[in-house]
Amino acid sequence: MHKPIKYVEKAVTVTANVAWQVFERLNRINPNPSFTPKWSDKPLLKSWEKSKPPLGWPRKTDSLCPKCVPELRKEVLDGKKDVSVLLNEKIGEIKADIIERDGKILMVKECPIHGKFEDLMSIDPAFSQHLEDVFPGRDIRAHNDEKLHNHGSSTITHGRGSVLTIDLTNRCNMMCDPCFMDANQVGFVHELNWEEIKTMLDNAISIKPRRQMSVQFSGGEPTLSPYFLDAVRYARKVGYNSVQAATNGIEFAKSTEFCKQAAEAGLRYAYLQFDGIGNEANSHRLVGNLFDVKLKAITNLHNAGVDIVPVITIINGINNEQVGAVIRFALDNPKIISFLSFQPVSFTGRDEEVTPERRAAQRYTLSHLAHDVKNQVGLGEPVRDWFPISFMSTFSDWADLVHGPNADWGQLSCGCHPNCGIGMALMIDKETKEAKPVTGFLNADRLAKDIAKVNDAARSKFWSVVGVSLALLRNYQPFNAPTHFRLLDLLQKFDKCFGATGRNYGKVTGDRTMDDIEKRRRDRWNFLFIAGMWFQDLFNYDFRRTEQCIIPYATQEGEISFCAYNTGVGWRNIIEKMHMTATLTKWYEEHGRHEIFAGNKKVNMADANHKLKLNAEDVARGKQHDLDDVGIAKNAREEKIRARDEKLKDAAKNAQMEKLYREHILKQPKPEGGFVPLDALGGIKPAAPKADKEVGSFGD
Repeated sequence: MHKPIKYVEKAVTVTANVAWQVFERLNRINPNPSFTPKWSDKPLLKSWEKSKPPLGWPRKTDSLCPKCVPELRKEVLDGKKDVSVLLNEKIGEIKADIIERDGKILMVKECPIHGKFEDLMSIDPAFSQHLEDVFPGRDIRAHNDEKLHNHGSSTITHGRGSVLTIDLTNRCNMMCDPCFMDANQVGFVHELNWEEIKTMLDNAISIKPRRQMSVQFSGGEPTLSPYFLDAVRYARKVGYNSVQAATNGIEFAKSTEFCKQAAEAGLRYAYLQFDGIGNEANSHRLVGNLFDVKLKAITNLHNAGVDIVPVITIINGINNEQVGAVIRFALDNPKIISFLSFQPVSFTGRDEEVTPERRAAQRYTLSHLAHDVKNQVGLGEPVRDWFPISFMSTFSDWADLVHGPNADWGQLSCGCHPNCGIGMALMIDKETKEAKPVTGFLNADRLAKDIAKVNDAARSKFWSVVGVSLALLRNYQPFNAPTHFRLLDLLQKFDKCFGATGRNYGKVTGDRTMDDIEKRRRDRWNFLFIAGMWFQDLFNYDFRRTEQCIIPYATQEGEISFCAYNTGVGWRNIIEKMHMTATLTKWYEEHGRHEIFAGNKKVNMADANHKLKLNAEDVARGKQHDLDDVGIAKNAREEKIRARDEKLKDAAKNAQMEKLYREHILKQPKPEGGFVPLDALGGIKPAAPKADKEVGSFGD
């Protein structure tokens, strides 16, 4: 039975709907022109001014040949071609068709040298169509950026990103499969010095539009860099409110003091590698107690005031059954976990040479994720509750409007291609743990269209706030909301996200304190955002996605799209070698070897105590065995072992055939000790011309 307040709220929503009709009619009269904010040299875009790449299917796009690119990249690395070919030539580029066939969306392409390639984009065309239908369009074109964005066909052209990624080092204390950057395997160390780190952070805020970005320090393992804490501190100093570390958590699990130092330096988020629930579910990373490490790292970081984002690389047949377990983990710990980032596997780095058989078996798409969440947890309707991450840019546009032309920074705007990232928001009661999709009680599609109308009119801050308040109220469905959720909670949550009214919910700026952190955490409602971010590989590469990348890498050669850096033409391989710090041998001589956890070695921690609630059934489930049952390799290492074994089998088979050939065709007697392989003698030679004495070709 519904609480009486729900009926009152329903009456408010009906009234708000009537008021909106009046407001919207008046709002259409003589709209104001868009202003040009301090952080851009171009005016804010009206909704109809936003461009879109070609969408729908069938459609054509520009892609890459998975065979040509590694060959051409090697020529650059070997010095046979100059790096300028990446800027001036369309290296390895081919056309691709995105089509629907047999209820799936596929990318199909053909290289004149290496033939046809085909890969899966989606298992649900209706879901993919929905994502493209609600895509609001691209961000302001980047400008004043020529020094940082100059990478040929891979150049970022729209927006200026949301998360600036800086790899502090390519050293790592693990040996994972998969690994974007093939850590510990390239034979040299690439590690940024202090001046390079500062330059990259300074450069990132010099171009326009100057949007408020997050900065994520990555690697390798960023905590191995001697400048990790200094980099966090400097990023906060120059204006980045959200400073993050993409980490495996080992150093944070080992030391509470290190967690405290990171928090005091300004670390706000730890993007924590997190493949599943239980040590068995993480065993493919080959660290004996890796899940215990994760739990300890989460506890230490949260106690220090750092928020944790578990990052789950999802591989079909390896850990796709863990989707539900990870979400249940978040639902059971709503006071600690407020964001999950699922990342479908990208076959790059160590996996670039994946066999077609394993690629087909392990391919996992964003559409898989939406259906797995529904099937494994019973939450979310794919078409109703999932939206492209770029859907939020309409809300960011409104925040830019109300913050006015004199704001130093634009709002965080995730304007990526609709095929790149998706999200679903759950509203969780931290006290009762009741959870419901936000879009189950808020008509998000109509709300975004309403807010776009408010943005297009470009009224004063007061009227823009009034307009969005009415839009929120009229699209709210109180009877579908969580039991104790109130209309006021909705308005406060929106204000807390975008800071429109100036009310203090706890500061997030560089001078925030532990009191600010605790104040934000006291909110009864956890807005749990479940995101899916699908990075490209050479088999599904689309330059239309690269052009509007929101996760640029800052490098010594400018800012490069995440996918163009880690895959694509492979800028990472080239830039790291161009700016190599030292060979491994020289590095070890000068610095010694850092500890690497592999071969099921355990991490030594002071204790394994934690404050997380665990689902015993999920912990006991253990590892997934789908690929064992069908005999498919699970990773690049297994593929290499199998390829070696096949080569040995072929060699043994050839030796046996050679033996039979000699015995039965050439009629040669078996020599003592067995036959010498023919290839050791250069093969069977033709008979020499007859001279005074006849000489046979072999065995005289």
